[in-house]
Amino acid sequence: MSRTRIEGLLAAFPKLMNTGKQHTFVETESVRYVYQPLEKLYMVLITTKNSNILEDLETLRLFSRVIPEYCRVLEESEISEHCFDLIFAFDEIVALGYRENVNLVQIRAFTEMDSHEEKVFRAVRETQESEAKAEMRRKAKELQQARRDAEKLGKKTSFGFVSGGISSSSVASVITDTIIEPEKPKMMPTVMRPSGPSKALKLGAKGKDVENFVDKLKLEGEQMSSSIKCSSEVSKVLSAPVNVESVHLKIEEKIVLVCDRDGGLQNMEVHGMIMLRVTDEKQGRIRLQVENDDKKDIQLQTHPNVDKKLFTTESSIGLRNPGKSFPLNNDVGILKWRLQTTDDAFIPLTINCWPSLSATGCDVNIEYELQEISLELNDVIITIPLPAGPGTLLISELEGEYRHDIRKNILEWCLPVIDAKNKSGSMEFSFPGHPNDFFPIHVSFVSKKNYCNIQVSGVNHVDSNSPVRFSLETMFLVDRYEIL
Repeated sequence: MSRTRIEGLLAAFPKLMNTGKQHTFVETESVRYVYQPLEKLYMVLITTKNSNILEDLETLRLFSRVIPEYCRVLEESEISEHCFDLIFAFDEIVALGYRENVNLVQIRAFTEMDSHEEKVFRAVRETQESEAKAEMRRKAKELQQARRDAEKLGKKTSFGFVSGGISSSSVASVITDTIIEPEKPKMMPTVMRPSGPSKALKLGAKGKDVENFVDKLKLEGEQMSSSIKCSSEVSKVLSAPVNVESVHLKIEEKIVLVCDRDGGLQNMEVHGMIMLRVTDEKQGRIRLQVENDDKKDIQLQTHPNVDKKLFTTESSIGLRNPGKSFPLNNDVGILKWRLQTTDDAFIPLTINCWPSLSATGCDVNIEYELQEISLELNDVIITIPLPAGPGTLLISELEGEYRHDIRKNILEWCLPVIDAKNKSGSMEFSFPGHPNDFFPIHVSFVSKKNYCNIQVSGVNHVDSNSPVRFSLETMFLVDRYEIL
């Protein structure tokens, strides 16, 4: 329903009420208003005339019980002040126009469950930042003391920084070259010794040179980490078909998955929907043949205007009134499904992360494995948080590409394709920190094949049963995919 239509229905409600009688609903030719007075206000549900009024009244009472949870007085100003809190609570009661099986205690828990975790996360992050700053000040004092000691001894020995077999003189030279010639970025994180004179930092240099060296090293780190870039954008994998027919179907699925770091599945939900768009009036009276080869015990639900008996007996989607046509030039959801499970066997892509303490910080081994081998995942990005503060990222093993975002303190492991031929891989790196600093891990991907094996095999006219040309696009997306 458009916003204008909803506003028109709400504007008509006060005119339809008869104050001389006590009722809980009023009907028009197209809709039914179910309402309940709340002092000077009204709580109103707008439903279709064929809906179950007993369920509507129960839903209405639950809505009315939610409001006092957030509003001290039932006045318009108080409602407006807490409008977003009420919207979030209402969203737990009704989803896609259908009532959810929840009570007041569950609604309160769902809307407040993340607050404690957020406070703990912020406290831990602030502690890490303060520790990193203290460590940075301590290192700076050690550098200054070393410089003063060297000046007293009259020596001019160069610093012994070594990173992956590369001396600081080479790094300093490359830094200088990069700053002077920014139009020639280095595409691989391999530093070659230049043929020119060495510009290594010396202990006898002034303190300002030390600061400049640190600043340049940061700049070089940013350039080198961003030289290997991941494709963070969704590629043309999910682009719509070039030849879109007058009957166009879209199958869309979204997954929400939360796992423990030890591999246990906390919760997994997959929501899917088939949407139909008809642009030719001659093709409006059609039926769709659906093939459901899924063995995961999903819950299917058709649109209220779809003939449920026909779908149950023949797996065919058609209107309850065969004489009517599907709406023109409008995306109509005709079938939706839902899968919810805590069974580890249903996880499509497992992520296993093993951080272990070492002398220099943490050695992190992370690997992936595709369990649902029928899928082909594209543009996979595995995002690993890194501790704030100074530190050198050392990649010792890598399949695919990576991007180190210093400003956001994250490491993105990018894999173009994960499928049956490339169903597993690993990455190993070292970075200063503690094992808990590298969680939670976030995963994102796209796919042209849906997780629940539901497809549309054909479209036919209602009268002649002749086939109708149609186009189809399928997408499987990530709404939330976390390893805590």
